[in-house]
Amino acid sequence: MPLPSRMPNYDVRNDGMGPYAIFYCEICGREYRTQPDVKGAVVQDIGRQAASKLLRKVPLFGGELARSVTGEDPRYVTTLTADQLNSHWNQVKDRFRECPVCSRICCLTDFDTQSDTCNDDSPRTNEISEARGEQAGAALKGLASAFGLGDTFKQVGDSVKQVGQAAQQAATQMARCPNDGTLAAAGTKFCPECGTQMIQPVAATCPNCGTDTKGAKFCPNCGTKMETKPAGVCSSCGAQTNGAKFCPECGAKQG
Repeated sequence: MPLPSRMPNYDVRNDGMGPYAIFYCEICGREYRTQPDVKGAVVQDIGRQAASKLLRKVPLFGGELARSVTGEDPRYVTTLTADQLNSHWNQVKDRFRECPVCSRICCLTDFDTQSDTCNDDSPRTNEISEARGEQAGAALKGLASAFGLGDTFKQVGDSVKQVGQAAQQAATQMARCPNDGTLAAAGTKFCPECGTQMIQPVAATCPNCGTDTKGAKFCPNCGTKMETKPAGVCSSCGAQTNGAKFCPECGAKQG
């Protein structure tokens, strides 16, 4: 998978050793900090001080001239030139990937290398969720066993697993915002939080051939698109039809 074609969100900071950048994963918000050019800042500051001393010896206007020529102390600036920013981006660029589906720049933790998409848009979403749940469960189980709470943990774990499975099943039947992950009722066209167009739920079973798609957007057997429209919603414009044979908004025939 090629490296990202653009930079993700970032900030420029300075802790007194020169400016550096913090790049953020656009999915989980994890921070990746670069290293400031300490050597360059020191060399620049030495040159700045030398120039300042020479210019201050100029009669009458030396002090003002020194301040205007030497500029801001490089150890405390909070800006980067375009070339400097590219240099800092290259320090951490290999820790990010760009999802071809939603175009978000995310860290490797949120990227599925098998499908070359972010985890949210991966056809293996259910597998990834299950794997994460198993990892978390194994860690908790080990901790519980260390304190002699293995049996209690098993009972709680079974209940949590059932609740988790029910919640996961419910989530697959809801529309999802590709920008901030907000869930809403199927058929909701735009995210109520940010206004981004929502991704509609997909069918678990292919309506054409009956194959279990395991959450994929297209049937792995016949290629049929799995996006479904909820009952009572126009298949063309998404308006509520209330059981009418023709959409009251666009006139499209229903069913």
